[in-house]
Amino acid sequence: MKQFKIVILLFTLYTASVKSQHLEDYKLWLKYERIESKTVLQSYADLVSQVYFPTDNEVLENAKNELSTALPNMLGKPVEFSENLAESTLIIDRYDQLPNALQKLIKEDVDNLNDEGYVIKTVAYNNKNISLVSAKTNIGILYGTFRLLNLMQMNEDLAGVSLADSPKIDLRMLNHWDNLDRSVERGYAGFSLWNWQKLPEYIDQRYIDYARANASVGINATVLTNVNANALVLTPMYLEKVEALAKVFRGYGIKVYLTARFSAPIEIGNLKTADPLNEEVQKWWSNKAKEIYARIPDFGGFLVKANSEGQPGPQNYGRNHVDGANMMATALKPFGGNVIWRAFVYSEHDDTDRAKQAYDEFLPYDGKFKDNVVVQVKNGAIDFQPREPFHPLFGALKETPIAMEFQITQEYLGFSTHLVFLPKLFIEVLEADTYQKGPGSTVAKVVDGSLYNNAISAMAGVSNIGNDLNWTGHPFAQANWYGFGRLAWNPYLSADEIAEEWLRTTYSNDKKFIEPIKEMMLTSREAVVNYMNPLGLHHIFDTGHHYGPGPWVDNLSRPDWNPVYYHKADENGIGFDRTDTGSNATEQYAPFLEKKFNDPATTPEMFLLWFHHLPWDYKLKSGNSLWDGIALKYQKGVDQVSTMNATWENAKPFLTAHEYEEVKMLLQIQLKEAKWWRNACLLYFQTFSKRPLPKGVEQPNKSLEEYRSLKFPFAPGIRPQWN
Repeated sequence: MKQFKIVILLFTLYTASVKSQHLEDYKLWLKYERIESKTVLQSYADLVSQVYFPTDNEVLENAKNELSTALPNMLGKPVEFSENLAESTLIIDRYDQLPNALQKLIKEDVDNLNDEGYVIKTVAYNNKNISLVSAKTNIGILYGTFRLLNLMQMNEDLAGVSLADSPKIDLRMLNHWDNLDRSVERGYAGFSLWNWQKLPEYIDQRYIDYARANASVGINATVLTNVNANALVLTPMYLEKVEALAKVFRGYGIKVYLTARFSAPIEIGNLKTADPLNEEVQKWWSNKAKEIYARIPDFGGFLVKANSEGQPGPQNYGRNHVDGANMMATALKPFGGNVIWRAFVYSEHDDTDRAKQAYDEFLPYDGKFKDNVVVQVKNGAIDFQPREPFHPLFGALKETPIAMEFQITQEYLGFSTHLVFLPKLFIEVLEADTYQKGPGSTVAKVVDGSLYNNAISAMAGVSNIGNDLNWTGHPFAQANWYGFGRLAWNPYLSADEIAEEWLRTTYSNDKKFIEPIKEMMLTSREAVVNYMNPLGLHHIFDTGHHYGPGPWVDNLSRPDWNPVYYHKADENGIGFDRTDTGSNATEQYAPFLEKKFNDPATTPEMFLLWFHHLPWDYKLKSGNSLWDGIALKYQKGVDQVSTMNATWENAKPFLTAHEYEEVKMLLQIQLKEAKWWRNACLLYFQTFSKRPLPKGVEQPNKSLEEYRSLKFPFAPGIRPQWN
């Protein structure tokens, strides 16, 4: 009996240990673990020995609560808050509340801040050095507090710190593709966070922690619902629930947006039309805006997907995008709301190269949208591919605010089983030069509004968040959420800097761990491109769910839904001719780039088959034929994932058992699927090239027929089919 009790006790302790390790994943980059360095610990203890932090509203209370949670965990003792400013070692307060003597010390810094910026600075005050966190506004104080804690988690030297930082982009937004039934389109981390059935009365702690995580990286807007919208979310029953979420998020500086289904006046308003020029329709949207703002005074506005992939829009009534967007903008304008109008459009009735259609459709509307309309454009002209050239609308739209839309969820990058550090993709796009105003006219300057002095700047990321315990399915996918927030705050940050911040706040400050794992992260995106879509290949994913390779698919109802449309492989070669001898998509870029992309010799090889259909024996810069080069790239991708597995194995001493095992298993899946991609694609393309695989490329272990026979009716990220 005694032995049985001991076994039960040991099992209980083991279970508790395992659960606590899993719960660590839930904390994201806000773990606030005990600082191990005695020198750093003593330095920080001195810094926060007396904290002056007056609060008079919810935002400041949340900032103070974060400090109260973090410091005891990191320092091993409770925070001592003081009401005596003169004796304090750390002062956190709005600039307008500081004594004149302190104001003078940071006036120049504060003058250069915008309303969301902050100052963290060591100053001499009352014959001693003290640390000061200040801002023009309450939300600036919240961001400054999070940044201070971020620096402390990284064990940064705060003696003599002088940091003044403001966001460079106004709207820093997550787009949730969450449905009202809690399924998530292209979601790979469980069901939706929003439990509509329990709202508004039940406020899940997850909603609060979601807001904390977003505020910690400066995200200030969230779109709760799928762009393939459901009009019911605009009904009173759901608006009551949205109001409850908005109340939670308000305290963290986050505005709520909703997706507006263009046909809502018909579906929930009992009208016979949704024509944007119809007075009854206009009145309906105006009244709906009044209804929403009566509940949610800081409601952000509407995100709209119209006349795209079956979604209704103004073109149903012979109208255009300007008519639709401006009608909604007029309804929102009295309340300060915005319309975010997506430019992801391509028509089944248009046989033009799909990559050209959004540009052709939207460029004539430049300057015709109302000033509270932002046109939201995907980073590339096709659809969130592992690699695409930047969308030509960036830089071409000169009089219209344009929002960058990135995809944080990994629809085309292996789902949440593949480790892919997406800031490398984001930065590649942001650093691309449009040449629209000469050299240096980067996409980042378009997005932050500085190239054309746009009134609103915006960056959106399609969320990778679900109700999995670790939020994102893969622990390293948390870095993509984190990295998106950091780049939305400052699109000029480096991938190296973001990766290091995330690793140090999530795992360890030990350089022996950080350096190899950071290198693994920084090469991971290129690895995925290599084993999926090398040399400019794109959209060769299997039908619908986009899980795994399907370059052979040619039976879908629309030509531009078929992978064969994009690679055009035949006995003569492979690739999509978008030059002046083909679809002439190159003409949509500035003349310098048009000329560059029209010539395969000057086209960057990473985009070679995006712009050119080339023979299998075309000679690459490496000296290899195109066929050999494609095959070697596929093999290189597999080899890179093998290296990632080895790197993680070597990191085992720095990790808990759970941290190590979870990522190890996921990396093994990634390696298996990288080989699947390599084998299936090379076997298929080999039917056209009729060439052997070059030396160094592993021979496939299955036949092409076996790969083509694979079906995945229940792949994640698509709506469940219960029948």
